[in-house]
Amino acid sequence: MQEIRKIAGRISLILDWKKAGNDYVVTLTGGEAHVGAVGVGFYDRSSGRASSSVITNPGHRETDIALLGAKVFSEASKSAAVFMVGIHLDTITKKEIQEIVSVSEEMIDELSVIIQEGF
Repeated sequence: MQEIRKIAGRISLILDWKKAGNDYVVTLTGGEAHVGAVGVGFYDRSSGRASSSVITNPGHRETDIALLGAKVFSEASKSAAVFMVGIHLDTITKKEIQEIVSVSEEMIDELSVIIQEGF
């Protein structure tokens, strides 16, 4: 398993991934690890389009990150991708949420390039 680590304010984010056959399993965690949301991305070779769906643990807010990552990773790999996100920070502020989302998106972009290059 390979990983990317970045700091977002008071929290360290860890994005790790592995191949499962031709598909990808990716996790993004920070703080107290847990399952907040799981996105699944699919790639349709006939249309050349990727799509994704997400299941969110009640009370969690990782939905948008999981949905985006699953679609981006599926599109980059032209295969299926599962993306589990669990980020927890006590007494989090709106500014910290924005920073975590921004850094998460940077990590998603970075991994999509790695996947396209065939890591």
